[in-house]
Amino acid sequence: MPASRRPRAFAARLDSRVESTPLARYLLRAYLAGLPSGDRYRDVAELLLGELFANAVQHSDAPTDRLIEVRFALVNSLLRLEVHDAGAGRPTLRSASPSDERGRGLFLVNELAERWGCCPRAGGIGKFVWALITPTTIPSPALI
Repeated sequence: MPASRRPRAFAARLDSRVESTPLARYLLRAYLAGLPSGDRYRDVAELLLGELFANAVQHSDAPTDRLIEVRFALVNSLLRLEVHDAGAGRPTLRSASPSDERGRGLFLVNELAERWGCCPRAGGIGKFVWALITPTTIPSPALI
């Protein structure tokens, strides 16, 4: 595909509601469908985007009318996901006990992303959490 026709970065703003999480994943699938090897990122990317988006909704101290922005970009064969919110809190990795029903999302991000982090947003309001995802190897049909 010529460079001028390759998908570049994508951004969208969604309502800060748990019900917006499937829409965020749908937009990611559509973005990845436009990439020649987008299917190699899909499973991990959808899982991590869902976790990051849900965390932004559940843990943000921003007013509920503030939107959450998602951004996707392919950077040197790594898929970069970003979830921006207006909240002041920073995500922290913690251990969940076997009986905890919640609290494993950031653990999954930490385990499955190549790298991840949290940065202040431009303008000083809120933050964004980012994750870099490596493509998975698709086994050849002869090996299956």
